[in-house]
Amino acid sequence: MSVVKRFAPWGSLIGIAVFAVLLLVVAPLVLSPHWVNNLGKYCTWAIVAVGIGLVWGRGGMLVMGQGVFFGLGAYAMAMHLTLETAGPGATPTFMILYDPLASIPAFWEPFRSDAFTLVAIVLLPVVVAGILGFALFKRRVKGAYLAILTQALAVALAVLISSTIRETGGDTGLSGFKYFFGYVLDDDANKLMLFLIAAGLLVACMLVSWQLRRSRFGEVLLATRDAEERVRFLGYDPANIKLVAFVIAAVMASIGGALFVPIVGIITPQEIGASASILMIAGVALGGRASLFGPVLGAMAIGWGQSSLASGWPEGWVYLLGLVFILVTLFLPGGLASLVSTGVTSLRRRRVPASEDRVSVPEKELA
Repeated sequence: MSVVKRFAPWGSLIGIAVFAVLLLVVAPLVLSPHWVNNLGKYCTWAIVAVGIGLVWGRGGMLVMGQGVFFGLGAYAMAMHLTLETAGPGATPTFMILYDPLASIPAFWEPFRSDAFTLVAIVLLPVVVAGILGFALFKRRVKGAYLAILTQALAVALAVLISSTIRETGGDTGLSGFKYFFGYVLDDDANKLMLFLIAAGLLVACMLVSWQLRRSRFGEVLLATRDAEERVRFLGYDPANIKLVAFVIAAVMASIGGALFVPIVGIITPQEIGASASILMIAGVALGGRASLFGPVLGAMAIGWGQSSLASGWPEGWVYLLGLVFILVTLFLPGGLASLVSTGVTSLRRRRVPASEDRVSVPEKELA
């Protein structure tokens, strides 16, 4: 057995380990604090992309409303940081600006607690995705209808937040955070800590996705994507399989949103609406939805382009992104990751063992 075949089942795990070393060790040493902070922001988007890769790439469900779950985690964290900045019992500044006699809404009060905030970041998307997924998948909604409905929810949430100025800050969003669970956000050491948390959770999400893909659940999810009726005939309920994957992706999106807030320092409806959800999908499609690393690298590439190109070329960046998305869809349906897999396959075909090339001749024929 060749070395390649021996380690092939563990290739993704080895790749995750190498990626973790580059991200957690090498990047902080070679990058400036500014770019480390930017990389932390890209990591939050990549966490969302890992979940999309699971539901879309593995499960065949094109969900275009991950901004909803990104927003749930982001606003849960933003409310906590806003209250922490205001101080015990104090009213946030933006509420006083709109109404000097304003009091804190009742749903804000629990977010003063660190523990409640962390639990809410995980449980809120579970509840929302569970209800939404049950309603959609039990009715066998899929394809373009699923994409349109999930995107409509992202639009609805963005509009709702924009219209509730006194409760959520409206279009201007929530910002001005000074503390993160007691740590000063302006301190460079704490910014590095936030990056390491985001990068570490990204690696953890990749490990979860890797394990799910190679498990029985991952096999059934893949079978549901390719032959849903056969899976149903074998006794499985495809709706339940899809629901579990959808909930897992929602939790990952919420975690990404929660980390986005302290790293970037602001959250607005524009970060969770339809445009943001489409950007998340574009990153996954660019990298390769069916692979483990494709969505991560694609999301980071989109993030880098948005930070580097959009700031100096805002109008052209949108057209460039659209052009790249069209070209990848037409000529590389498997994303950029398909180039790597094609190259590896061709190398394996060329490196055929000599023993397999030889023609065995019976000794009797030689006599």
